[in-house]
Amino acid sequence: MKNDLKISRRTFLTAAGGTIVSIGLPGTYLKLSNAQQLALAASIRPDGRSRLPPGQHAVEKILDMGGSPGTATVESWRMRIYGEVKRPIVLSYKELLDLEQVSITCDVHCVTGWTLLDSRWTGVRLGTILDRVKPVRNANFVIFEAAKGYTSNVPLRDADQDNVLVVHSFFDERLERAHGAPVRALIPDRYFYKSAKWLEAIKVTSRDEPGFWERSGYSNTADPWKEERYSR
Repeated sequence: MKNDLKISRRTFLTAAGGTIVSIGLPGTYLKLSNAQQLALAASIRPDGRSRLPPGQHAVEKILDMGGSPGTATVESWRMRIYGEVKRPIVLSYKELLDLEQVSITCDVHCVTGWTLLDSRWTGVRLGTILDRVKPVRNANFVIFEAAKGYTSNVPLRDADQDNVLVVHSFFDERLERAHGAPVRALIPDRYFYKSAKWLEAIKVTSRDEPGFWERSGYSNTADPWKEERYSR
């Protein structure tokens, strides 16, 4: 099979005749056949990495991505961006929609082993927001603060990538609460616990602040292609 094979979510579902599986983890999903998993693993991304990271299994239609939902609505939601920045701001939902909007289609990878193919998200690049607040010279990390005290952390260099978004829509529909409504982070190239749901604030810091799962034994760097699932 050619390394540049393009495999869409629709093609996989048609070819695989997948099986509905419940694994006792958040969500019920459609699992693809072993042959299709191998085909996907042979497909290479433009950056040279396998489309399916090691230890992952492609799935369809995640119903619940886990966690404890926040209570904010689109009317009440506010997001504070603060810390080591020159111009801290607070954005309402409407103000977020007034910023430049982008849509991307990407695969997302859960540390529990599932990969959702060709998920489509719409929102604002985090880099656009960072440009507005102007991180200071010694700023090195971004801390996502979410409902009920949940946090996640990424280096500023990873946060300021074109595919890192603050999103409000999933598959062209407004986010459902189970998926992080009204707004969540999206960092496709890290395990999905870095993509905090029910986002309430973004703090820019000079020092790293490991988040909820990182303090509980999960990897601080969370690179799926290196299988950085747990701290060492």
